[in-house]
Amino acid sequence: MREEEKKRSSHDSSIKRLFKKRWTFPAIYLASAAIIITGGLWYQNSTKNALDSGEYDYKATDIPGKPYNEPAVEVNKSLEEITMPVDNPDTVVYKKQFYDNDSDKKDQEAALVFFNNAYHPNTGVDISNKDEKDFEVVAALSGTVTDVREDSVLGNVIEIDHGKDVVTIYQSVKDIQVKVGDEVKKGQALATAGKSLFNEEAGVHVHFEIRKGDVPVNPLEYFNKPLSSLQEADVTKENKVADDSGKSQGNDAVEENKSNNNSTTDDKAVEKEDNSTDSNTNLDEHSVPSDNSNNTSETENTNG
Repeated sequence: MREEEKKRSSHDSSIKRLFKKRWTFPAIYLASAAIIITGGLWYQNSTKNALDSGEYDYKATDIPGKPYNEPAVEVNKSLEEITMPVDNPDTVVYKKQFYDNDSDKKDQEAALVFFNNAYHPNTGVDISNKDEKDFEVVAALSGTVTDVREDSVLGNVIEIDHGKDVVTIYQSVKDIQVKVGDEVKKGQALATAGKSLFNEEAGVHVHFEIRKGDVPVNPLEYFNKPLSSLQEADVTKENKVADDSGKSQGNDAVEENKSNNNSTTDDKAVEKEDNSTDSNTNLDEHSVPSDNSNNTSETENTNG
């Protein structure tokens, strides 16, 4: 027991002597710092190697090598404002407005397009240059090109998807500069304004549409507003511009013209019939003296 106590007391005295030396605590601090720094560098290198190898797929913007954060881009797209599909809005005019079911009758008639002997409601806006020359058509919003096709009637078509069922459509264009699958930025050149058989009277123009869930909306109500205002809008079937509605109004106009023409024709027929009756009456009146003349002649011959 005494020997063990002697050993323990000797060990304790050695530790006390060690801690009394000046360099003991600085040495401990330096050693601890070295261990911590070494562990941090090792962890950082191992994480970087894992990212480079593709083992982890973090989307944080502060990780080197990652171009952007997907959710942040989605937010930025929603905040992006919808603009006219032209470089300089001050140099263009509207050739044909959007057909709105809630507008007055005069505006609705002005928004009808006459094609192939029928009236069609304009499901977008037709934009032309003031000098009626060609102009560059640009993307009204950033998005993905989902359709590019040639169409002799509509004058070629470009469709761009902007997410949450929002699509912009560009018709009556030529010299198309994009293809299906392209990611385009707002203001990027898409094509050049051209002509179409569907609306020949508009001349050189671009027909621009905005649709949500295949329901056309009035672009004028969303220009210079964020995309989120349309993405969050409740576009119901009541706002949908149905072809039947426009055609019905157009057909009413056609029927009215036909009715007027038929009325005029009937009036002419009645007038002609009246003239014919008057003519026959005159003939009958002239035939009476002839009969009296014959009777007189026969009387004279009898008397003779």
